Amino acid sequence: MTRSLVVWDESLLAYDLGEHPLDPVRVRLTMALANAYHLLERPGVTVRKPTAATDEELGLVHRADYIAAVKAAPDDFFFQGFGLNTSDNPVFDGMHEASALIAGATLTAARAVWAGEQDRAVNIAGGLHHAMPARASGFCVYNDPAIAIADLLAKGAERIAYVDIDVHHGDGVQTAFYDDPRVLTISLHETPIALFPGTGFPEETGGPNAEGSAVNVALPPGTNDRDWLRAFHAVVPGLLRAFQPQVLFTQCGADPHRLDPLADLRLSVDGQRAAYHALRDLAEELCDGRWIATGGGGYALVEAVPRAWTHLLATITGDQLDPATLIPREWIDLAESLCPERVAPQRMTDDGDVRYVPWVPEAEPTPLDRAILATRKAVFPLHGLDPYDPRD
Repeated sequence: MTRSLVVWDESLLAYDLGEHPLDPVRVRLTMALANAYHLLERPGVTVRKPTAATDEELGLVHRADYIAAVKAAPDDFFFQGFGLNTSDNPVFDGMHEASALIAGATLTAARAVWAGEQDRAVNIAGGLHHAMPARASGFCVYNDPAIAIADLLAKGAERIAYVDIDVHHGDGVQTAFYDDPRVLTISLHETPIALFPGTGFPEETGGPNAEGSAVNVALPPGTNDRDWLRAFHAVVPGLLRAFQPQVLFTQCGADPHRLDPLADLRLSVDGQRAAYHALRDLAEELCDGRWIATGGGGYALVEAVPRAWTHLLATITGDQLDPATLIPREWIDLAESLCPERVAPQRMTDDGDVRYVPWVPEAEPTPLDRAILATRKAVFPLHGLDPYDPRD
């Protein structure tokens, strides 16, 4: 029986930027939907409340002056600097405490897996992957994935793979480990030519002491389920098999969904469900099942995020949910009461087509295949792999 940890408490909803796209209602509705299907009551599942990360733990990634600024900013209406008090990163009461709690939740998840207490662990409220050592960025104050990875390295981990499937480049995590060959960061995202944060080109492959440790798949706008899965399977499995990670850490932002208002990929919840299935299988194959997951972005607050992350929770805690599953009436009523301007979905599927065609070099490649080949040419040789051989 798989042992799964869900780090959860309603106090995680305190990360609330106000009138802002990153609305904690998406997390509240996710957990309500997961509870409607009794996912947290499955055999082998443990639910644990988080504790806040200490300043020392935050300092694994963030500078002391930045942590001090996060603490001080809510008391100064005119505060400026460190990326705070901007439209993307507004200051709010209790900002340090709420951000440290999310970081602590991801630390709890990662430590439980690394210690062998759990096989899989998830913090749905986490995944704040844009925060930099001394700057808030992209709605993110403290970079909980990077903090947790740094903590595992301090505990003796030698090879950690981080796979980021958010629609935006995982720039903060890449930056934290760009010169560290112990961490392989792979990010599949909409091309930075079209989307924040403007980084994540295939040519970003790691620092002088860690060539090949950063991998970026820059997808063209409009990429659908079949093409996204084609790109994923053309890049991720081969690199993970070459790297042989001890643990798999994934950031599972739900904003590649076709209804997301802030980006232009065209995935369905069925494509996202297929991605979680693939990540689970890779963790089983390569890491003895050791898998740590977080949420991330996602701004179709009712229409997409709760269903995507409920599929993630189902995958983490046991068997996947049948896509045709009807959504309970009580959840629809809750969603429409909290977000009356939105229309709640009726089923756990978008009827998406996830039957991808495996990548092979084409004489006249599509924009997607050019993106795949650009990444493979930039990184595969650094891992001893042939960028033109689809078997690699």
